[in-house]
Order: sequence, then C-alpha cells, then structure tokens
Amino acid sequence: MSHDRSGSADSGVRPSGALLLDEPELSDGAPLAVSLTDSDLRVIEALLAPLRAWTSPRFYGLENIPAEGPVLLVGNHNLMGGIDAPLLLPEVLRRRGRLIRGLAENVLIAVPGLRHFLHRYGAVRGTRGNCLALLKRGDAVIVFPGGGREAVRRKNEKYVLKWEGRTGFARMAIEAGAPIVPIAMIGVDDAYDIVIDGDHPLLRPLRWTVEALGLNPELTPPLLRGLGPTAIPRPERFYFSAGAPIDPAPWRDAEDLGSAAKELRDVVRKALEEELKFLFAERARDSGRTLLGRMRGWLQR
Repeated sequence: MSHDRSGSADSGVRPSGALLLDEPELSDGAPLAVSLTDSDLRVIEALLAPLRAWTSPRFYGLENIPAEGPVLLVGNHNLMGGIDAPLLLPEVLRRRGRLIRGLAENVLIAVPGLRHFLHRYGAVRGTRGNCLALLKRGDAVIVFPGGGREAVRRKNEKYVLKWEGRTGFARMAIEAGAPIVPIAMIGVDDAYDIVIDGDHPLLRPLRWTVEALGLNPELTPPLLRGLGPTAIPRPERFYFSAGAPIDPAPWRDAEDLGSAAKELRDVVRKALEEELKFLFAERARDSGRTLLGRMRGWLQR
C-alpha cells in the first residue's frame, strides 16, 4: 500500500480520455469528450471552497490512479452520498491530470438544469452502456456499487458496504480490461448522527412519498442531526485513500463470467475494506480530526 500526500498544480484545458474513431454516443445527449477550462476549474474550486475549509480533507495514495488509460475507481458511499466525493475531482486533476467521469443517479439526470451542469463537468447517467463507452475510450470512471441503499443508511450501518448482489462493476472492468482502484472515504458518517432512520414508523409518510415518486421505499432518507440540532455537518475532517490497482486480466478468460465477476467483486471489497481500516487508523492518531484540534494546531505553529 503506497500513500503519498504530495501533489502538483496544473492549469489549462484538461481533456478526458483520447478520441477514437467511430465513438459511441452517450445517453441524454452527454458529451463523450469533456475538457475543463481554467474558468471551469475556478467554478469548481469556488463551489467546493466552503466544504474544503470546513472539512480540511486529507488524501492518500492518489499516485495509485494511473495517469492514463481506462480505470474504474470503486468507492464506498457514505451517509446520504455525494457530500464528500466531489472533493476528489479537483484533487485528482491536480495530482494526476485526469478528469473523473461520474455516473449520476437517474433522478439527478432527469432535472434539465442540473443535467447540463453534470454533463459539463463529466458526469453521465449511470448505465452500463455509458460506463463501458467511457472505459473503452480510456477514461477514469468512478462507481459506487452500494448505490443509494448504501448512502441511505440505517442506524447500525456506519461505514458498512452494501454490495450484496452487486457485480456489475466487476463485469464491466473485465469486459473493458480496465484496472480497478479501490477508493475509501470516511468523515461524513462522523459528521452526522441518525436521529431516526427510514424504517422508523415516524417516517412512514415519507416512505409513502418516496414510493409515490416511483422510487424504492428502501431509499427513504433518515432524519439527521449535525452541528447541534441543525443539518450543518460537524466539522470532522474528511479522509480519502486510493489503493493499489487490481488487474482484471486473471478473470478475463473465465468460462462463467458471473462467477468471475463475483470473485473479482470480493477481491475489490476486501481491498476497499483494507483502505477503510487504514483511514480509521489515520483518523485515530490525527489530532486535527476536529475543528477544535485543527485550531489548536494552527495556534501552536
């Protein structure tokens, strides 16, 4: 396991992948090739600046993300999902010069204005076809096998991976010949407490609403408490770690692709759990885990 805190800043246009002949089309009119200008990067930095200042994130092992060629980044969803993952995009751009292509939930892509914003910054609808098209053109794609159910946690599920029956990402890695890099993230589950979760009788009306919208009632969000009684997250530090790439080549010629995908999924899950353990240990010895601890450190300099 190699973890490096160093990074270098880049500027200018950031291409995603290399253009190929006879490129397939992505769904919803999403552009296959995405390039971010300096203005785009300034927008990202401005939007993320409050979160970055509040959480003071640390990143480990980003050198494990290949500088070129297809790669599937496989991460764990934290509470409510989408709070911490955006911090990865500018950090990977700075250190590895790569734009991460995200697979967005269908409900997000359905919103016209939001869809345009997501497309501009590289995200596409989370379909198998879109993911394979991006991998086959040499992009870096991030997926969260646990999906919405892993993000919409219950009280006893802090940092638990909900990967039962989830082998699609492994199948795509095998088919595209793309290495898998496990990406562990912690911090959000420490920044919030679940007051009552989606299974509680008090949230039954919300479950009915979720179901009426055509969504799985299992995705009923919990009632959260962050800083005091508010929904503002407590200023816990966020931690990210990228593990060593896992080559899918040993599973490529398997007669039973389903069994091969399950085996590869289990290998990736174990690797991700090891990265989570590493981050838990880093968090335990970090005197700047909380805002108060960070302020003490600043005063002592």
